[in-house]
Amino acid sequence: MSEKHEIDPMLDFDLLNKLVVGIGEVSNITGVPTRKIRYWEEKGIIDSENEVEGTTRRYNYLNIKKILLIQELIDEGFTLDAAAKKVENRMKNINEVFLKLANTQSEKDSSIE
Repeated sequence: MSEKHEIDPMLDFDLLNKLVVGIGEVSNITGVPTRKIRYWEEKGIIDSENEVEGTTRRYNYLNIKKILLIQELIDEGFTLDAAAKKVENRMKNINEVFLKLANTQSEKDSSIE
């Protein structure tokens, strides 16, 4: 079976790259308490966009997705470390697919101009 990924015209890769929200919004979106999100960041499981002391932590689309997946696995009974490892592998695959799709979209956009 060949792996063929079709591009959804509704996907806006530029928007996904620019989507960065504060920790409170992430908590509202994911249902994961801000305290837990901070703990996961301290453990190096997720990364915020802002590393400057005293500023609001902000997270991109991929980190939000990662938070959702980790919480899902924890709810299924995995430990935090096991869930984080499993999600890290999934995220590598997701990143590869998004890069391929983004490159394909860029090539299409370039050929139109």
